[in-house]
Amino acid sequence: MNQTRTFLLIAWLAVAFLLFQQWQTPAPTAPAPAVNAPTALAPVPAAVGALPALPDTPVAGAPALPVVAAANNAQTVEIVTDVFRLTVDLKGVSIVRAELLTYSKEKKPGSTNVLLLDNGSTDFFIAESGWLTRTHAAEPNHNAQFSTADGQRRYELKQGQDSLSVPFVWTDASGISLTKTLVLQRGKFEIALQQTLRNTGAAPWSGFAYEQLKRIPPPPPPKHAGFTNPESFSFIGSAWYGEPDKYEKISFADYYDDGVIQSPNKAITDGWFGMLQHHFVSVWLPAKGDTQTYSLATEGPLSQAYYLVRGISGETVIAPGASHSREDRLWVGPKAQKAMNAVHPTLDLSVDYGIFSFLAQPLFWLLSKLHDLLGNWGWAIIAIVIVLKAVLFPLSAKQYQSMARMRAIQPRIEALKERYGDDRQKFAVAQMELYKKEKINPAAGCLPMLIPIPIFLALYWVLVESVELRQAPWIGWIQNLTDADPYFILPALNLIVMFLTQKLTPMPGMDPLQKKMMTFMPLIFGVMMAFFPSGLVLYWVTNGLLGLAQQWWMTKKYGTHGHHPAPAK
Repeated sequence: MNQTRTFLLIAWLAVAFLLFQQWQTPAPTAPAPAVNAPTALAPVPAAVGALPALPDTPVAGAPALPVVAAANNAQTVEIVTDVFRLTVDLKGVSIVRAELLTYSKEKKPGSTNVLLLDNGSTDFFIAESGWLTRTHAAEPNHNAQFSTADGQRRYELKQGQDSLSVPFVWTDASGISLTKTLVLQRGKFEIALQQTLRNTGAAPWSGFAYEQLKRIPPPPPPKHAGFTNPESFSFIGSAWYGEPDKYEKISFADYYDDGVIQSPNKAITDGWFGMLQHHFVSVWLPAKGDTQTYSLATEGPLSQAYYLVRGISGETVIAPGASHSREDRLWVGPKAQKAMNAVHPTLDLSVDYGIFSFLAQPLFWLLSKLHDLLGNWGWAIIAIVIVLKAVLFPLSAKQYQSMARMRAIQPRIEALKERYGDDRQKFAVAQMELYKKEKINPAAGCLPMLIPIPIFLALYWVLVESVELRQAPWIGWIQNLTDADPYFILPALNLIVMFLTQKLTPMPGMDPLQKKMMTFMPLIFGVMMAFFPSGLVLYWVTNGLLGLAQQWWMTKKYGTHGHHPAPAK
């Protein structure tokens, strides 16, 4: 493979695409005020105007959802499992903090764990649920006060336990009661919300169940962050899935268009909705068989708005003396595709590979199978290169054979160039006649050069977006395949491979200045590769080494082809 030329094409495309992604990334919305401290709101830009009030629910007949800030004296309950440390507000049984105990922010000693849900002032993100009613004065919405059934404030999954159930109770003088039970299982990031409504009053009760996620956009990455920092261009926003439109998403910056909120207002059965960010996702999965209308909303002025995505069920009527139960599920955790598929077969769509999903998904599938076999993501990357090389061998063999023959006749090309001097037209005609005589197709290597480009870009997204590879080690000095090589060993090896490949690559008819420029290309792109994820550089080094070996063998096999005395002047 012409490693230098191929990488030149890939680098141009990759940089152009990633710079375009960065340019397309909108300016972040200003952070919301602290929840527990009153703060003066910044004025809304005049061009946008004041945001409308929280819109009424799109479900016909249902009341509007309440908008109430969290109380200063919030009472909370802590729930701890092997993967979670949750903080639950007794008001509404809202999950206001979710610490992922098996995921650290950084791969270094003393690093704190990932905090996915948080009711802090700068990273506000909570999960709420409740019921609306139009038949009674009180309703168990996300502002209703609950209490634990046993009065405890801390629950922990003990050794030997597979699951933990924590019930919360709300009662009303009218005879309506709601029990919300959070059920957590060992090793799982799925939280079951089991709800039972009982009507012991004398009149029927009518209600609408809902779930919602509410957050402010996260702070922007450092100004120096570019395409080497995936946090600067990874998708952050809301997404949902349902028939017939399948998977859809919208960034926080696109919630409004000309001051009008872009809410889907779609009735969906057995779907899901959530909020996505790099490597992690929070998703509500409504009760099986339930039809919900999904919608978007905001609270507060645009400059300091809370962004919401929610689902509202149809009307439920409970006769006196009757009860009603439902179970919703909440995924709060990593975008672990295998685990998410066990919860819902389409939940892995939340792993956002962008426009390269059609290639990235099968690449990740193959990479996962190789990882299952080898037990290491670094060796799996090497193995996937070998597999791809084997699949593409018939195609690339034609390229290498053509390059070997072109290298063999390169002295004759130089002789033609000396004969015709500055007469480029005659030189081109003589060159093509020589190619025809020696049965060489100079375009034979074009297609094999283009094939690695989308594979390279798709694998880039697999490495930076797949949480399975997050902080994954390879060997020795490479302890994080999604970070740059700390000692630049792989980039240096890549530079050497590119240099040796270039030496075997014929450059017929190229003038001295172009040849000098091509000589420096391995150095330029070797330095550039130093800042890419080490897993990607590992892929490219392995690809280059196999290509170099194949090119050397082809050159040795076909190198004598076409050796004839140079034409006389």
